[in-house]
Amino acid sequence: MKLARAALSSRRGRILLGLLAAWLAWQAWLALHAPSKVAGGFPERQRVNALITLPFVPERFHILIFQRFGRVSGTDGNSVEVRNIDKNQLNTIARYYWVSRIEPLQPGG
Repeated sequence: MKLARAALSSRRGRILLGLLAAWLAWQAWLALHAPSKVAGGFPERQRVNALITLPFVPERFHILIFQRFGRVSGTDGNSVEVRNIDKNQLNTIARYYWVSRIEPLQPGG
């Protein structure tokens, strides 16, 4: 209790608490918004192929991030094809603020 009172009594403490509250709000928004970015229609198996769309042309940084989740097989404009993703990881990928949409990769795509 003394620590909280001391943090609130100083200007630096109030700034830090404000920054912490803003960060927590940002994380909550990302977690709540992520499921709406994942389209339906994924097959009923554990490993899936996905087309991940960004609001811009992906750069090397984005490709390297997606390689953590599966095998990147190509790009087309603002979209990245990622194969063999664990289906449970789709919401984790969608939490990135720069991901616009995740949908099933169509066969032959």
